[in-house]
Amino acid sequence: MSPGRRLTVALVGLIALVVVGWFVKDNVSSSPPAGQIPIGSVSLTAPPTFVSVSGVPGAKSGLDVKALSSLPAEAAKTWKLIESNGPFPYPRNDGVTFENREKRLPQQKSGYYKEYTVPTPGSPDRGARRLITGSAREVFYTGDHYSTFVVVDVSK
Repeated sequence: MSPGRRLTVALVGLIALVVVGWFVKDNVSSSPPAGQIPIGSVSLTAPPTFVSVSGVPGAKSGLDVKALSSLPAEAAKTWKLIESNGPFPYPRNDGVTFENREKRLPQQKSGYYKEYTVPTPGSPDRGARRLITGSAREVFYTGDHYSTFVVVDVSK
């Protein structure tokens, strides 16, 4: 086989792999639809990532729902402070309006969301973790300073 022919066969093979990969990526979902527990996620060592969403405020947002107990322990401590109305570790920053500028949460009028710091051990500042509450009792968690969110099921 000539070098030119080998190159052509290699390029056709590469293009075929890319096309197959594209179809596989689009047809195989890594996360279940909202409200469903992924099959095979049940483990004896760790709780499932997704929980049943019936009755969880904010579950219809389309975001994944996670149990409060599956988040960092500091998130549960912050939730207890929210329920008891403080005192908060960052009083100038906790309980203030979250404007949702990144538009990653459902759109609401200004003042609808409040944000609270979830302390990060070892961080020299507030860190990137927050609980965001909505006026309709929704609770959202971000561990990466508003890049991604999950709905929090505070009953679990």
